[in-house]
Amino acid sequence: MEELQTILRQPTRVRHELKRRSLSVVSVQALTPHMIRVVVGGEDLAGFRSLSHDDHVKVFFPDPVTGVINTPEFSGNGAPVFPAGKTVIARDYTPRAFDAARNELTLDFAVHEAGPATAWTQSVTVGDPLMIGGPKGSTVVPLAFDGYVLIGDDTALPAIARRLEELPAGVKALVIAEVEDETAQLTFTTEADIDLHWVHRTTGEKIESALETAALPDGDIYVWAACEGSAARRLRPHLIARGVNPKWLKVSAYWQRGTADTHSTIED
Repeated sequence: MEELQTILRQPTRVRHELKRRSLSVVSVQALTPHMIRVVVGGEDLAGFRSLSHDDHVKVFFPDPVTGVINTPEFSGNGAPVFPAGKTVIARDYTPRAFDAARNELTLDFAVHEAGPATAWTQSVTVGDPLMIGGPKGSTVVPLAFDGYVLIGDDTALPAIARRLEELPAGVKALVIAEVEDETAQLTFTTEADIDLHWVHRTTGEKIESALETAALPDGDIYVWAACEGSAARRLRPHLIARGVNPKWLKVSAYWQRGTADTHSTIED
C-alpha cells in the first residue's frame, strides 16, 4: 500500500511545444497597490497549455527606447539566439489563469520600485502589444497528498493563489506569504482547509521565522516554496530538518537581490 501511495504521489513532467505568441492587452486591473493583473489575448494563444501552478512563461517587454519588442530566435536544439545589436527584455511569470474559449491569459505582476516589468505595468493600456514564450513544460504534482505547504513572497503569490484554487475540499494547506504590509494581502479562493500566515516586511518579519512557529500538516505532505534566492537557500535545509521528504519538496529562487532575471531551483 505504501509503495502504491508513493507511485500515486510521483510528480509528472509534461513537455510543451516551445512557441512565441504575439498578443495584445485586453484588460488591466490593480488587485492591490502592489499587484497589477494584466489579461492578454489573441489568436496566437490557440493551443496554449499550462498544467501546473509552478509553470512560467517568458514575457518579452518593449525596448524603452525604441518601443519595439525584441525576441530571440531558437536554434535546432532549442537554444536561444539573441539578435545582434538589439535589446531583449524578458522576465518569467506565472500563467495565473487561461481561458481557452476566449483565448485569454491572465498574468499578475508584483510591483517593485524599479524594473522593466514595473515600468510597463504602470503605463500599459488596453490594446498594447505583448509577446510571450512557453511554458516549456509543466511539473504536475498529484492531488494525492495528505496536505500541502505553500511558501513565498510577492513574486510567488500568483502561483500560490492558482494552486489553492486547484486543491480539493478538506485537504490541509499551510500558506506562509511574505508581502510589504497589509495593503498587499490578497483574498485567496480555495476549498482547502487553509492555515494562512501573512508576513509583513514593514514590521521586520521574515518567512523563516514564521515557518519556525507554524505547524506543518499531518501525514505525507508536498512542500512548494519560491522567493528571493538567499531566503530560498535557507528554507530547503530547514524544511528537511523538520522531516519533509526531499522528494516531495521544491524550493525555487524566483529572483535574486542585485541580479536581473533570475529563476532557478534550489537543490541539495
